[in-house]
Amino acid sequence: MKGGWKWAGALVVAGLVSATGCSEGGGGNDESEQGNPGLDNPGPGTPGGDPAVPVDPTPEIPRPPSGGDGGTPDAGPPGDGGTPPSDGGTPTPPPTPPIIVPPPSAAGWQFFGRNENGPEKVYGVASDEDGNIWVAGGEEGLFLLKSGTTRFQKFTMTEGLRPYGYLPGGGTPTGAKYLKVVSVAGGLKKPGASGMVFVGYEGMPGEGANHCENNWDGASPDPSRYKSGDADKVTLLPNGTIATVHYDIFSGPDVVRDEPRGREKVCNILRIAVDKRTQSVWFGGNHGFAWGSTEFEGNPACNGQHSCAGLYEHVHPAINAFVYSNKAEDSKLYPNEPSKWRVRNALLTDAYYGVAVDPSGDVWFGGADRSTRFRYVTATGSANYWRAQSMTEDSAYAWNRYDIWKDAVAEGSRPEQRISDSVSSMAVANDGTVWVGSFANGVAQLNSDGALLRQFSTELTDRKGFVSSLAADPLDGSVWAGTSWGGGISRIRGNTVAHYNGQVFGVDLAMSRVSDIQVDTSGAKRRVLVGFMGYERSDKRWVAGSIGIYSGD
Repeated sequence: MKGGWKWAGALVVAGLVSATGCSEGGGGNDESEQGNPGLDNPGPGTPGGDPAVPVDPTPEIPRPPSGGDGGTPDAGPPGDGGTPPSDGGTPTPPPTPPIIVPPPSAAGWQFFGRNENGPEKVYGVASDEDGNIWVAGGEEGLFLLKSGTTRFQKFTMTEGLRPYGYLPGGGTPTGAKYLKVVSVAGGLKKPGASGMVFVGYEGMPGEGANHCENNWDGASPDPSRYKSGDADKVTLLPNGTIATVHYDIFSGPDVVRDEPRGREKVCNILRIAVDKRTQSVWFGGNHGFAWGSTEFEGNPACNGQHSCAGLYEHVHPAINAFVYSNKAEDSKLYPNEPSKWRVRNALLTDAYYGVAVDPSGDVWFGGADRSTRFRYVTATGSANYWRAQSMTEDSAYAWNRYDIWKDAVAEGSRPEQRISDSVSSMAVANDGTVWVGSFANGVAQLNSDGALLRQFSTELTDRKGFVSSLAADPLDGSVWAGTSWGGGISRIRGNTVAHYNGQVFGVDLAMSRVSDIQVDTSGAKRRVLVGFMGYERSDKRWVAGSIGIYSGD
């Protein structure tokens, strides 16, 4: 993309603006499906696991339709990011310290965790082009392991993180601030800097009108809620401090034709991918996904105008369908007949955990219900966000909204007629095929046109296919897939699946949710970075998360 952000600004001069709101074709309902599986609550599951087994390379037949209209809400309680303290009463006892697992001795692996000043919960792990390792540590903040060191440095709002946007004119929203770092991706080398990453936040927790996605359109909009979350570009300075640029992911007044007040929908940034060839940073979010310029240097007073915001938002491969409207009551009246439960129409779009850059410059996105190839470059032969948006959302391009684990009814379905794809991660391999992990359905391999090639579930280390993260290894084309409910990691190589389970990591570490897998290519040899989130034992004690670094073959 020649000219970086200057190119994007030129589109505005030409008069290209977002034409319609989310409700186009959706029966006027602009509230998306929410509460799908995520890293905090990936859905029901049990642990399992064991060594390498052969794989049948033919696709599985999709399973019969199952009921349900989503999982449990993916929002944790406010932590140290700004919850007002109690003003009296019985003092709160100090939290029980986490259990720290001794690092295992596994060939080719190094481990860093709480003993090295790391976070209790690991949501994401990435490297920058200077070889530093960054960790998304949830409510504790952002953590940095500088190249050549063995202890983490922590950054919070005090050090400059900004998990909230700007008011018109550039002011700071009033009210409590909430910090929860849930994603991180390596940025670009920058002159005069020691490293750079892009960091994603979760918005302030809340349900209904208090959800950060819904609050702007509710009866009592609260900027401390609808302006919470989004993303930062974080630059490490030579003196060890950081400088941040905030991406305020919204559209301002009169930018979206059908939403003249402005639009505030995307607030939880679940995964991030960077493509330095097109100077693009891609944000997978709660309601849809967004594009940002890697060259953006901030403009607090912009108020969401395309000419100065440094981003475009948002796109989603949504479908129109029905969700249960009175589930609690109807499930008692008709416990075994969900087809009799009352429904309402909804726009099914949520939880875009799948974000993967294609070698062509296009980007693959996967969500709770549908996935798409966002044809950012191939639609016209050069970078064109608007044409790619059309080819994801318009009715003529239904073929570009992929239902990987097939529903019984493609459009207008009831919950019992659907299998939620529940995409947890995506990666594009050396051969151009696309790998998709699912919180509920295992792993799928697609060709570059989105056609299904293979599926894996019982072959994986947990024997069930509850996959929370996935990455393609450039060393040999293998694919690493981490489990949601214990079991460790599977490595798919051709027609075999190797299991890195309790025999490799020890039982305590193998029980942990694998929240993220990324590949570091900053050095002479690639390193596979693994985020072990941690887990809660049956006695309610938290086992601290850790970071694994694999440098073997």
